[in-house]
Order: sequence, then structure tokens, then C-alpha cells
Amino acid sequence: MASSPSPASAAVVAEGSAARRFWIAASTREAAFAAYTPFILSLAAGNLRLDVFRHYIAQDAHFLHAFARAYEMAEDCADDDDDRATIAALRKAILQELNLHASVLKEWGVDPTKEIPPSAATTKYTDFLLATAAGKVDGTKGSDKMVTPFEKTKIAAYTVGAMTPCMRLYAYLGKELMAFLKQDENHPYKKWINTYASSDFEDNALQIEELLDKLSVSLTGEELEIIGKLYQQAMKLEVEFFSAQLVDQPVVAPLSRYCDPKYKLLIFSDFDLTCTVVDSSAILAEIAILSFQKASQCGIDNNLDRTKSGDLRNSWNMLSKQYMEEYEECMERLLPPEESKSLDYDKLYKGLEVLADFEKLANSRVVDSGVLRGMNLEDIRKAGERLILQGGCKNFFQKIVKTRENLNLDIHILSYCWCAELIRSAFSSAGCLDGLNIHSNEFAFEESVSTGEIDRKMQSPLDKVEKFKSIRSDVDSTVSFLSVYIGDSVGDLLCLLEADIGIVIGSSTILRRVGKQFGVSFVPLFPGLVEKQRQLTEEDVSVFKARSGVLYTVSSWSEIHAFILGSDFS
Repeated sequence: MASSPSPASAAVVAEGSAARRFWIAASTREAAFAAYTPFILSLAAGNLRLDVFRHYIAQDAHFLHAFARAYEMAEDCADDDDDRATIAALRKAILQELNLHASVLKEWGVDPTKEIPPSAATTKYTDFLLATAAGKVDGTKGSDKMVTPFEKTKIAAYTVGAMTPCMRLYAYLGKELMAFLKQDENHPYKKWINTYASSDFEDNALQIEELLDKLSVSLTGEELEIIGKLYQQAMKLEVEFFSAQLVDQPVVAPLSRYCDPKYKLLIFSDFDLTCTVVDSSAILAEIAILSFQKASQCGIDNNLDRTKSGDLRNSWNMLSKQYMEEYEECMERLLPPEESKSLDYDKLYKGLEVLADFEKLANSRVVDSGVLRGMNLEDIRKAGERLILQGGCKNFFQKIVKTRENLNLDIHILSYCWCAELIRSAFSSAGCLDGLNIHSNEFAFEESVSTGEIDRKMQSPLDKVEKFKSIRSDVDSTVSFLSVYIGDSVGDLLCLLEADIGIVIGSSTILRRVGKQFGVSFVPLFPGLVEKQRQLTEEDVSVFKARSGVLYTVSSWSEIHAFILGSDFS
């Protein structure tokens, strides 16, 4: 075991440290992709086949030998006695980890000396690691050409940068999986999980992060950028390594694999604040205000019943304030006096009729105010092109477009947005409009200028769920399908529950409050899938059911991507 880091380690590996920045940048995406691989999910569930785990241990042993060699090479490049001592201690911990692998194999009657050749993914990772340790970074020829102590120290920093993500990712996975040992005292992979969830392993992860920070202090911005790229590449290779484990058994993720060839996959998503960072209504109002200012500056008589843009902005602010105040009152009115012990869908539907009436009235107020008159269609399209999507959202839809021909799925956007053209422009600019079915409201235009009227197709949770049901009923009756709905608000609640899998993104307290009052349970997606993996059998029966009363929560689109589509290596 490596010696414990200094008491200041946790403070050093903090928000401002290089190691911490690199982990934050990589973990949002790659850590989710690693956790949601069939291998990790099945391991967490305790039903990973033993032969698969044996193969993984053999592959990991190849990797750990390369890891130990890379530490040795980094130690040769380090010019500080303390740094060399730290690297030596970390190398010793890796050798102990190898001994653990050997003991696990012996327990299962496998000869650890019997050579199992490395897979392509293992070789790719070890080659990268050893090439980095040899100084072959970004086109350079190798550390034998690095004559000065500083140049050799730089190679040590690069090597540690390529090794750190493995340590941090395993510590992260160990902690994530530890919860499942409490549910099953006889978990078959208890020893493996305990190793990476241990305080000793966390200390080692902190220690290499502290070393990375120390080695990075004297580097230029360009050199730090190289370390960042090495860190990112190592994380991707970790995901590829886990994805390459041959899990030849039924798995719940990626969902595209679970469905194929049994089910057609129907994916539905809300738009505002599910896909986007900001609500589209505020954007459209701002376009209207700026359009009026532009018309006034040009001296154009556009027959708008307004005296100045300030009045228009005041009108919008008043409408927004009134909406928020009355929305909160509406939420209070629709809540039942007592919390349901299980899902009461009918009562929820009845309660949301109150919200439906409120949303329709609010839209009528906006139209009657004239706020939405005078917008140029081209300005709306440009705003859509500049619309910021949630992190990972664009990647998800782009992956669907790229692989659509190979995936048996349909994808739909169901939105209250007043102008579907804004949605089309947002997805078109991201290169993911192809194959996307958008169901929303539309502005009325005269010669490409908005009249202020809205063709109201979808104003309430009831409109959304009826459209959801209509699309679902249009699927060929001879085809089995699985539906997923992704949303963030109370307006999505009925669709979330009607879908076989409802996924809540974000942290809406109002959604959770309303849902719980009507008997809805909110479960983090990863542990929820581990439980489903436990239930999975060879039989052709879906473990996902509509109106189960359980909704799954995620913090990012990367989790959704990992669950539904898997990584690029799945």
C-alpha cells in the first residue's frame, strides 16, 4: 500500500487543482459511460457470469503490469526525491493489486500463471500508457532525447497525467458499487468492490492527484493542455476497456442492445429546460422586443400597437410575474390533502386538469397582449441556431442521427414551445434534425412576420400525454416496442408515467413534490438499473413497465446517452 497522503491532500486536490479540473471535465461523460457498461452493471447486480469476470481479471493483469512499468519509467524521469518516493510507493500498491488478482483467480481454481493474451482494447490502452512514459507525446520521439532534468520531469508529469484517471475512476466506481454490498452480504464480487471502495485505494488516488498537481506547477499553458488531452484519452481508453469485456448474457443497458431485436424503441423528449439551458418563451419575447426596437430605429411604421420597447418589456415582465405567481397557486390547488402510498394515476390526471386550464389561460393572455407580434422568421431561426443545449444533449441526438440506420427506433420531441421553428433551427444547427419528429405549437406568419397568434397544438400536460398515446398507438400492432420519455417538469409527469421508462433530468423540487403526493417514486437511474439487472432473466419478458409509479432521475444527458445508446465502443 502507498503511504497516506499529507493531511493537506484533500485541500490540494480541490476545485482549483489541475487534477480536479481534469477529472471534472472527463467525469461528466466518461465516468457515466464506464458505469453504464454491461460489465459494470452486471457486476454491481452480482449476476455477472464468472467466466466473464475471470477474463476481465486476466486483461486487467496485463494492464497493471504496464501500469507498474509506467510508474518505473516515471520514477526514472522525476528529479525530486520526494516525487520518486511517491511514485515508488504507488508502484508498490499496484504490485499488491496484482497479487490480489492472482489470489482471486486461485480461489476460483484458475492458474494465474496461465497466459491469456491481451485483447485489442487492452493492448491499445497499454501501448498508449507505455508510449507516454517513453516520452512519445504529441509527435515527440521519446524521453531518450530529453536531455535536461526539466524535460525529463515534464515526461514524468505527462505519464502521471495519463495514469491518474484510472486511479480516480476506479475509486469512483468502488464507491458507487459499495451500496450494493449492503443489499447483498453474499455478493460474489464483494472482495473486488471492497478493494476499490477502500480508504487505502482512495488515499492512493489522492496521492497521485497530489503528485500530478505538484508536477504541473512549472508547466506552461500549452503543456498543461497536453496533459488534459492525455487525461481525456486515458478516460476514453478506460471506457473502451470496460466496453470490450465480453458480457454474453442479457443486460438492461445499453437499451439499444436490450431492445434489439425484440423491441422497437420509441424515444420521447421534452424541449424547454430538458434539452435547453433556458426556457424558449423568454427568448421569443426578447426577439419581439428587439424586433420592435429595430423597426423603431429604422423609422418603419409596422402598425404595432405599442408606443415604445420599454412598454413592451414591461408588459412581458408583468405577464411573467403573473404566470409564476399563479403557477405556484395552481400547484397548491392540484395537490391532494394526503400523500398516496402508491401511484394514483387517475387522481393525478384529474389534478392536472387544473394545470391544463391555467396553461391555456396564460397563453391566451400572451396572445391578447400583442407581445408576440412583429417577429421576423429569420430572426427566430437565428435565435434557434444560437440556442444553448444542455451538456451532452447535442452528442446524444448526433449519435442517433449517425447510427439511425442501424437502430430500430423513432424519436419525438413533445413541447409547449410557442414556435416549432425555433426547435427545428436549434437541432438543425447541431446537425441532428434528420429523423427527428417535432410536435409543438406554431406561430402564425404574414410575409415572414409573426402576427402574434399561435396555432395551439400543445399547451398542457393533457395535450402532451394524448399526443404521446396517439404516437404509441400508431406503431404497427405486430411490433413490440419499448418507450422512453425524458422530461424535467410537472408538465411532463403524465408522459413520464405512461412511458415504459420515465427519466427525469434536473432537480425540479415542484415535480418531485407533486409526484410524491400522488404516489410516484423517484429513483436514481444507476441503482435503478442495477435492480432491473438483478430481475433480468433469459425469458423474453420486459422488466420495464408503464405506469409502474417509478421514475428514474439523472443529473446529465451523458447518463441518458450511456443508458440508451452506450458509449462509442458499445
